[in-house]
Amino acid sequence: MPPPATDPPEPLPDRATSWRTETATRATVIVDADEYFAAARSAMLKAKHRILLIGWDFDARIDLGTSAEAPRAPRRVGRFILWLVKRNPDLQVYLLRWDMGALKSLFRGTTFITVARWMLHKRIRTKLDGAHPTGASHHQKIVIIDDCVAFCGGIDMTGERWDTRCHRDEEPRRRTPWNQPYKPWHDATTAVEGPVARALGDLFRDRWKRATGGEVLAPSPPSGDCWPHQLDADFTGQPIAISRTVPHMPDQTERREIEAMTIELIGRARRHIYAESQYFASRKVAEAIARRIDEPDGPEIILINPLAAQGWLEPIAMDTARARLIEALRRRPGAADRFRVYHPYTAGGHPIYVHAKILIVDDQVIRVGSSNFNNRSMALDTECDLTLDAGLSDDPARARARIVAIRDDLIAEHLGCDADEIGAAIDAAGSIGVAIERLRDRPGRTLRPYETPDLTEIEKWLADNELLDPESPDEMFESLAKRDLLKHLRWR
Repeated sequence: MPPPATDPPEPLPDRATSWRTETATRATVIVDADEYFAAARSAMLKAKHRILLIGWDFDARIDLGTSAEAPRAPRRVGRFILWLVKRNPDLQVYLLRWDMGALKSLFRGTTFITVARWMLHKRIRTKLDGAHPTGASHHQKIVIIDDCVAFCGGIDMTGERWDTRCHRDEEPRRRTPWNQPYKPWHDATTAVEGPVARALGDLFRDRWKRATGGEVLAPSPPSGDCWPHQLDADFTGQPIAISRTVPHMPDQTERREIEAMTIELIGRARRHIYAESQYFASRKVAEAIARRIDEPDGPEIILINPLAAQGWLEPIAMDTARARLIEALRRRPGAADRFRVYHPYTAGGHPIYVHAKILIVDDQVIRVGSSNFNNRSMALDTECDLTLDAGLSDDPARARARIVAIRDDLIAEHLGCDADEIGAAIDAAGSIGVAIERLRDRPGRTLRPYETPDLTEIEKWLADNELLDPESPDEMFESLAKRDLLKHLRWR
């Protein structure tokens, strides 16, 4: 682990919901990696000075595709970046990635060779970031071009992420670099331009300083237009809040801005909460939802989850906790009509993996980022989310209309229909859940309700004691007697 940074951590309010709020001259929500990889490629082609990348994982072999802008440029991201710095003698590239995740990925086929070539290049710098507590990960997924345009959300530049919004059962391009098919994948990120992109550059520079033990990077010189040509802006002149999770360390002040923002947004909803998350295992998020369920006129809450967590350990930790929390919430008197959990499926009946991290409140607020509804994202791993409030826009009516359009478009993707049909169904029913129920039995892609599995006593014990999803670095070593997943959610 590198030596600690020399600067003392600065104080923040105990319940701060954001680190900074900066204006985006343009901002848009990007759904699924087909569009994201194309947009990132387009923006990187416009880079004049610096490309900054923060990743939980990185695979040099992923295919970014091609375009008329530079048809002869390499398709694979590792070779593409080498091509960019060769083409532009003023360009520098910095890659910062989680050290533990890198151990396995460096030995994926040609990734090791590509990274070795990067390390030999004087204008490409790579660092494995070990500045995290034991058991934690650096989970942010951010790309910044010239401090002008940035992408921030849930999509990693790694394998098994690419998919189109059609999520076809048979998709020739949805294959690993070793030509093996993988599951349909749903994800989301954002593109932002202007001062908010520069702020994300500052976040990178702070992370770089800690990872290197004190190396200071200056901001990027002014640049021209880096906005991807194929992207329409959802929002213009829009203030955007940047929220983080920063775990406690001896030389680092803990930041739970994402947790505070999540609880605040759940608490302010009037009519609808629509959320997509890879996990649902956070006790504090469940408690915030329970408070709204208990209100006689509380909002409707719709959660989109994958059928099961990915990997061998995650299902034990996350799926078991999810079952316990959802069952506790469903037993509350107001839950029957106002709390629904769904999984998306392809037209052929195969589950689509949900990796997106999205929270939409009424027609007022949308948040997209790297954090999930689990304890790790709220306190243990490093995360970064962007939140946009239509009420702060210079054109609130237009911003609210775009938030509703994004929500309807997401639901339409899951149900394989047109967004206008979703909007009309929600307006007619006065309920997102009722609209989904009326539309989901048709042929094609669909949403199916969550069914609580049978849990063994060991699984219940693991979930209740949060052994695999601690709420803080210190809790990893805390007495089990102090832990209880359901301590404020006792069944009524």
